[in-house]
Amino acid sequence: MHSSRTFDIVLLGATGFTGGLTAQYLAATGGQLRWALAGRDRAKLEAVKAGLRCDGAQPPELISADMTDRASLEALASNTRVVISTVGPYLHRGEPLVAACASAGTDYVDLTGEPPFVARMIDRYHAQAVASGAKIVHACGFDSIPHDLGVLFTLRALERRVPGGSLIDLPVTIEGFVRTRGTISGGTWQSLLLIMSETSPFARPPDEPPLPGREVEPLRGRVRYRSDLGFWAVPMPTIDPEIVCRSARLLPRYGREFRYGHYLGLKRLPQVAGLMGGMGTLFALSKSATAREWLGRLRPPGTGPSEAQRAQGFFRVVFLGQAGDARVRCEVRGGDPGYGETAKMLGESALCLALDRERLPEHTGVITSAAAFGEVLIGRLSRAGILFEEEPYEQRGRA
Repeated sequence: MHSSRTFDIVLLGATGFTGGLTAQYLAATGGQLRWALAGRDRAKLEAVKAGLRCDGAQPPELISADMTDRASLEALASNTRVVISTVGPYLHRGEPLVAACASAGTDYVDLTGEPPFVARMIDRYHAQAVASGAKIVHACGFDSIPHDLGVLFTLRALERRVPGGSLIDLPVTIEGFVRTRGTISGGTWQSLLLIMSETSPFARPPDEPPLPGREVEPLRGRVRYRSDLGFWAVPMPTIDPEIVCRSARLLPRYGREFRYGHYLGLKRLPQVAGLMGGMGTLFALSKSATAREWLGRLRPPGTGPSEAQRAQGFFRVVFLGQAGDARVRCEVRGGDPGYGETAKMLGESALCLALDRERLPEHTGVITSAAAFGEVLIGRLSRAGILFEEEPYEQRGRA
């Protein structure tokens, strides 16, 4: 697809913290990839390029592009097969690039965890991207690759345990339990404040049209102690359940009735109380422009955890799945969730589109990672060191 275009991948946002890590990942793994770094400050791009260790791989070229200049974004999109964007907050800055890619038939991946942005892009550009053949895939970092593809992996395990190997006519319930340690970057902090300032902590995603003969709903969970897992399960108000449920709406293999619950796992009850109290306070403060400005200065854009801090990070997501009488337990785990592994997930998503396009599912439009990449990306991530594993269902104490 688009083999005549100059570049395989263009990364927009390499001068930021996560964008820089993504550039390093592509330099180390891209081989003879035809790629480029894009932005409006050439001196900063030159500095990023100079710091890359390509180890015999093709070094990136540099091109000019500005998120406020539609003409430059249209030229960028028409000259590459895949665009990576790490430029947020996406709700305020991301739409022109999505529009350019949907129009040009250019595949696109980003790191957004902003539900209002994703909903807007589906409404405005899904039909156009389907017509042009573009795959527009949001949330290709820790939001929401481990959860979306972890559910897909769990479905595959369930399929092996039901008669005929198909879940299409069965009710399916999957719950994901997340345990993680990591430090937030300035860019992620700014996006979090923006999301909180413009949404309610109790907001529900907009209802989508019903599916003929199928039902897909998130589980409305509550805080409870899970003795089988050894921790408290706290419902997570992130974009991840919305992404998983959209995958289920796009893919019939998720069953006749599909339910998904998404939880943070905490060992001690005081942690639960502290998290809930802290999030409530942060939501309240984010509504004030003065307080939001002060909070923003705590972690300025472009800053992030050190290499030593990232080395201490980890994530682990346990999935408990049931379809009819079949039950499975699966796990996805890796290192530093927000940055080291996020750069890996984003980079491998782009490489999947650039190098494996003919092996991917046929779905196009504004879609999820499960619909866009399927098990091809699970294979890539497994080879890159992110573990997808099925465990004995009775196993206890490892979550």
